[in-house]
Amino acid sequence: MSAARTLATARRVVDQLRHDPRTVALILVVPIILMGLLAWMLDGQDFNQYGAPLLGIFPLIVMFLTTSVATLRERSSGTLERLLSMPIAKTDFVLGYAIAFGVLGVIQAVVVSGLSLGVFGLDVPGPAWALIVVAVVDALLGTALGLFVSAFATTEFQAVQFMPALIFPQLLLCGIIVPRDELPTALRLLSDVLPMSYAVDATTEVMTSSSMSSDFWIDVGIVTGFMVVGLILGAATLRRRTP
Repeated sequence: MSAARTLATARRVVDQLRHDPRTVALILVVPIILMGLLAWMLDGQDFNQYGAPLLGIFPLIVMFLTTSVATLRERSSGTLERLLSMPIAKTDFVLGYAIAFGVLGVIQAVVVSGLSLGVFGLDVPGPAWALIVVAVVDALLGTALGLFVSAFATTEFQAVQFMPALIFPQLLLCGIIVPRDELPTALRLLSDVLPMSYAVDATTEVMTSSSMSSDFWIDVGIVTGFMVVGLILGAATLRRRTP
């Protein structure tokens, strides 16, 4: 692993994204539109109830989708094979992608959170920076999961198909629809091992308390741990090309 090669990979990905307005729009514009629609549909307390958790969930979903497709595109086009034939490790590639998409995740989190708290009228007792922290960590988690699942897809359509298999169950069990402590025992235990559950728990803390307790940082730490494991698995399973 080399810091110089990792940063060079990150710069290359950022340069590619600068010339890909559709991907940039998916990352930055679509979450804004979705939050705006939600604010329009819901008023006051209802928007506060659902808006804050979704600020943590949208980055995960969007970054998962864009990273998995972008990584698969690198492999199917032969770019990854050429890169790995040079003195660059899989870890350099994975971390470079994580840094590049992580920067976009930070921008997305700041912009969407700022508009939600300012223009769209989201009102939470906790500090705004706490929501941004959760959104950023979730964006990095989505990037890590996208890198991981891309190894098991041979087409972009297959990469998208991992979304209902990996993301939708987490949406159902994370506590937005039914509080986790009210789920049947088996489902509650399953939710305990899903990272999105802890992202929602962290945003719930922001929604209910003006000061961040140790529970908030534990939840953020758990999501970060899942992100690190996802990056390790992504590096371990990364293939040079699509069979």
